[in-house]
Amino acid sequence: MSEILPTLVEEVIQHSPANEELLGSATVIAQADEKELAFLLESLPIDERLSLWDTIADAKKLDVLIEMRSDPREVLINSTDPSLWQTLFFDIEADDLLELADSLPKALVEQAFLAMDKVQKAYFTQANEYSEEEIGHWASHSFLSLPSNAKVRDALRLIRRETPKHCDLLFLTNRSGQFSLAVEISQIHGLPEHLPLVDVALEDVTTIRDTEDCAMAAKTVQLSGFGALPVVDENQKLIGRLDVTTAAELSFEEHERQLMAGAGMDEDEDLFSSVRKSAQGRALWLGINLLTAFLASAFIGLFEATLQEVVALAVLMPVVASMGGIAGSQTLTLIIRGLALKQVNSANVSALLVKELKVGGLNGVIWAFVIGAVAMLWFGNTWLGLVIGLAILFNIIAAAIAGIFVPVLLEKFNIDPALSGSVILTTVTDIVGFVAFLGLGTLLLM
Repeated sequence: MSEILPTLVEEVIQHSPANEELLGSATVIAQADEKELAFLLESLPIDERLSLWDTIADAKKLDVLIEMRSDPREVLINSTDPSLWQTLFFDIEADDLLELADSLPKALVEQAFLAMDKVQKAYFTQANEYSEEEIGHWASHSFLSLPSNAKVRDALRLIRRETPKHCDLLFLTNRSGQFSLAVEISQIHGLPEHLPLVDVALEDVTTIRDTEDCAMAAKTVQLSGFGALPVVDENQKLIGRLDVTTAAELSFEEHERQLMAGAGMDEDEDLFSSVRKSAQGRALWLGINLLTAFLASAFIGLFEATLQEVVALAVLMPVVASMGGIAGSQTLTLIIRGLALKQVNSANVSALLVKELKVGGLNGVIWAFVIGAVAMLWFGNTWLGLVIGLAILFNIIAAAIAGIFVPVLLEKFNIDPALSGSVILTTVTDIVGFVAFLGLGTLLLM
């Protein structure tokens, strides 16, 4: 990303792009690539974004839209002159339409589909047989392939004609189109031209199933040491490839999705979306949190008499809730990552539970002693120090248990643990912490 573009955001906001004051900036904008322009457009308020959009050359507009998030590009799509789409869709490829399809109205998707040639239409139709979570939906059809009986001369002729980006492997297929072997392109040069390619093929190349989860497939490519890996169906038929650039994009999107989901938000949300749309999207999450807060408050209400008699308990309650919440979120984050990478399963959950209980027990003892000592010195009450110390110990152990079982159970019921795990975990640790703290307070201090 150009270091100049972020400073242009301020300039574009202060001045219309048509102003002479921005002549130098307009030159930089004109020279910027699609990723930089997408960044700049997403960083601008709606009015300035639309003004700048009109100054971008038509030849760049489709590529810029592809690089943008769904919500901000929808604003530009809706403002684009309908008569311009025929020009923008000229020679569009299946991969581009797949990226834009969720943002385009159905009529524009159909218009773009009709603009594609026969081969691209077939690719687009095939991709839509998969869900967006399956790698077959995103597999690229830009790869080098030859029959299994091909020779070095055939490979050299093919390489001279075309070499896609990140193409370090040439795939060999049988008559049915099934993947059989792969040859490193760097090893072909200098070999006798009559030599069969199977003689120099790699012994073992990992293939990716078309129905595999995108995040796992991306991880496989990134760890493979190759620029791309073949994607095959259940019959081993070669349907495409996944390269490292696409893998990196899918990994980033998964990370961003989990980050935003933790706050109940969409990773595609526009920085400058309308107040109504933003409020509507966040209202449900706030409502869910309110319900869990009322639930925790209801348990606190059971000990109203205790709180009236021992005011110090009310002062220390946030400490108990905070320690449990932080301890639980640490375990939760670890397990969610493990689930995403398919490292956590029924075979190792028990071992994970034992390990996290030991960690929780050790931390619980240490911090129970520290916080208990502070409370005792602060309020001059030994029993109060004992109460909060025991409550901290119980809550940290409970947080470890909840941190494992909450995401595992949510995953089992096909509910995204990144989206709702933290809310459920916080509710559990709050209730356990408050009941343990106030319950012990009732027994030992009243």
